[in-house]
Amino acid sequence: MTDWLDVPFSEKDEAKAAGARWDVSERRWYAPPGRLARLERWKSLPDLPDLLPGEDRMFGSGLFVDLIPETSWYQNTRTILREESWERVRRMVYRRAGFQCEACHVQRADGARLEAHERWSYKGGTQELRRLICLCSDCHTSTHFGLANIRGVAEQARQHLMTVTGMSDGQADAHIEAAFDVWRLRSRLNWRVDVSILKGMGLRLTPEAADARDAAAEAAEAVFRRAASGPVWASSGSDEGSSISLSDGYWSPFD
Repeated sequence: MTDWLDVPFSEKDEAKAAGARWDVSERRWYAPPGRLARLERWKSLPDLPDLLPGEDRMFGSGLFVDLIPETSWYQNTRTILREESWERVRRMVYRRAGFQCEACHVQRADGARLEAHERWSYKGGTQELRRLICLCSDCHTSTHFGLANIRGVAEQARQHLMTVTGMSDGQADAHIEAAFDVWRLRSRLNWRVDVSILKGMGLRLTPEAADARDAAAEAAEAVFRRAASGPVWASSGSDEGSSISLSDGYWSPFD
């Protein structure tokens, strides 16, 4: 049985020096026989289940432009999880998709570069993680069309969108314009990011995300204490207290 390792990219040289080896076909680090003791800190945890608690794998199917509000940039699963935990998530997403893009169905065996993408819902001030999906790099670029524009590959992303979906030029332009209209509206709000489908999976947060989680918990506890001691919202004309919000950080209810 192979002793697999979860080695963050930032620690790959250190792990390699300690004896870790890279399996090209599996694209994973492993400990050669007799080397696991020196590599124990990177020993792989059990694979995640194919379906996360509360995940809806039918949500957001197919290829479409899916723009993240500007107020939520850099608030995503990859940035709140430590590298080794994100690697576990990404590996699960690829495995359950059969190592093929879930939009255009190109396979990694054919040379496609696969990436994990999040599908979010936006309702009542909450940006909720509903699903993780496996996309090839071309479909992922079309999905993040704003970033494609910044990188100077918007036309390639547009052409790929039409190829996969069968949209005409006019339909693709209308679709992209509508996506940006929605993006502008959503970017006016500060969103409370909910990644609770990852709860209980043994995933580890980055120090910054853990601090934000603890701050959110402390703010909620303060509200509960005030509620227990009397009326929470004063009627003196001041709105002090009513602005308490968890949207300034991550609501990451991890164990």
